Amino acid sequence: MTTERWALGSDLSVARVGYGAMKLTGWPRGDDRPSRETALAILRRAVELGVNHIDTSHYYSRDGVAANELIREALHPYPDDLVIVTKVGALVEGSDIALPAAEMTGLTPDGLRRGVEANLRSLGVDRLDVVNLRMGDRDRSQTPLAAPLETLLALREEGLIRQLGISNVTAEEFAEARKVAPIACVQNLYNLSRRDDDSLVDTCAEAGIAYVPFFPVGGFQPLTAERLDAVAARHGATVPQVALAWLLARSPNLLLIPGTGSLAHLEENIAAGALRLSTEDVAELVE
Repeated sequence: MTTERWALGSDLSVARVGYGAMKLTGWPRGDDRPSRETALAILRRAVELGVNHIDTSHYYSRDGVAANELIREALHPYPDDLVIVTKVGALVEGSDIALPAAEMTGLTPDGLRRGVEANLRSLGVDRLDVVNLRMGDRDRSQTPLAAPLETLLALREEGLIRQLGISNVTAEEFAEARKVAPIACVQNLYNLSRRDDDSLVDTCAEAGIAYVPFFPVGGFQPLTAERLDAVAARHGATVPQVALAWLLARSPNLLLIPGTGSLAHLEENIAAGALRLSTEDVAELVE
């Protein structure tokens, strides 16, 4: 486990290797879901190994299995330094996905409040550490950002939220968001083979803002390349470990939240925090 840390906002310091809880529910596809006992064991083991940043959402729920409820059962009362990051806003499946951006109920004031309250209730807390506003996948030029962010800012002023982040955003939306509210983190798709956000990663680093890549090892399309295999072989590591180590080397503001439903893979992911890639390794991986 790396001892390196970064701040989420002004007052939440987290280890750079965290954990994403989505896979504990099999959401969204319903496959590879671990047993309840394994899910609880994974969460507890993650904390034992030094993880203090867990990513989740109230809509990570499938067939009666909900990530937030698993987190609460496994870890409540929560360790003092544990930071749970959740998200509200546009969903990626369900009825919202077929609607025009302006009609997505998750982005309305009522929908955002319901989302925040659902996360509070299911996690068993009075205030959420960090809430990411997730923007939609469709009609991006027509998707409003300022209005839903202002709604979350008002909920923060009510004391329901500690820090605010944004997810699934463009560089232009990031700039717009910073005019509306203080931003603790950006959570976007980014990995060794999907580097469209290179400049945004650097912009966030310069501003002291965390960048949290989702699908850090490829997600539904795992990373594969001969150069990854070669670097992994030299280090006696796995390809996912090398992909995670590359992200840690890429910029100090990158915080990792790899998800897994396997205890063995959890330990491998966390061990990647101690893997140090050479300058030659990095050059080979990005050539």
